[in-house]
Formats: sequence, C-alpha cells, structure tokens
Amino acid sequence: MPTSEVLYIGDLRTQYTHLQSGAVLLTDAPTDNQGKGEQFSPTDLVATSLAGCMMTIMGIFAQRSGFSIDGARAEVTKSMGTDPRRISEIKIDLYFPANNYSDKERAMIDYAVKNCPVELSLHPEIIRNVVCHF
Repeated sequence: MPTSEVLYIGDLRTQYTHLQSGAVLLTDAPTDNQGKGEQFSPTDLVATSLAGCMMTIMGIFAQRSGFSIDGARAEVTKSMGTDPRRISEIKIDLYFPANNYSDKERAMIDYAVKNCPVELSLHPEIIRNVVCHF
C-alpha cells in the first residue's frame, strides 16, 4: 500500500496526504526559487524531518529507559547550494529541558542523532551540524 499521495494544485504548491491517517500537508516553492514561501518547501521538510526523526528515536530510547525528553525542541536551519541546487547543510540545535541527564542517557541521545533513519538516508555530502544543549 502506498504511504502518501502528492497532488500538484498549481502555483508551485503541492498537497500531501498521508494515506493511513488522512493527514494533509501543503508545500510551496521557496521565495528564492520562484515561490511564495507561504508553507514549508519540500527541502524544508527534509531538514525538519531530520530533527523530528532524531527526536522520535530519542523519545523511544527515553521511554524504554525510564527518562524523559518531554519539552525538548529543535531549531533547524537549512542551507541550499547551487550547481546543482540542493541542500548543502542542515544545522540543528537541540534544546533539552533541565533533567540532569546521566552519561548513559546522553550517549543514547548522541546515538539517536547519528543513527536515526533520516540521518542514515541523507546524501553523505550534506553537512550536518548538530549541537545538543543540555
């Protein structure tokens, strides 16, 4: 069964539908590429999905190990390269609530940063700059 459906609705905008849940998401072309920038761009979603994937894996580890990352947040900055136009760098600052994380918990968080499925799927030439703020 397909995961999603993407519909081009015109004016450089697409509509994504997650088929299992029916959730809908819109994207626009970015302003630096002829778009309106009124929604996430597809490349924004790639960069943002990297942070979301890291945090999801961290959450799984936290649940299994009895600690919490509830309230953690990420600030994501995506940089585009030219020739070819593609994501050249993703900078992620991960901010964790004060929780006196143990060395073992920090190691699990670090493992999630380096081994989440989106991270492992990205082209190796994309620079990743991830900083955890505890």
